[in-house]
Amino acid sequence: MSKSVFYHAGCPVCVSAEQDLVNLIGSEKVTIVNIGEDKSRIPEAEQYGVKSVPALVTPNGNVLHINFGASIEDVKV
Repeated sequence: MSKSVFYHAGCPVCVSAEQDLVNLIGSEKVTIVNIGEDKSRIPEAEQYGVKSVPALVTPNGNVLHINFGASIEDVKV
């Protein structure tokens, strides 16, 4: 993975974190994935180890869970 991936569910906490993250690291360095809108990406997030959103997966595979918004299980429903 050459870019970070930011997973979120579209809630206000997630959208705020997305805006801050893009401002901090730049939109060219992160792929934004709204798993609230694209549930087909949930297995991908789980494979990386994402347990809750918002979460940032770094290019070397570290998962940074940011300010709990929703569990992955809640987003699946």
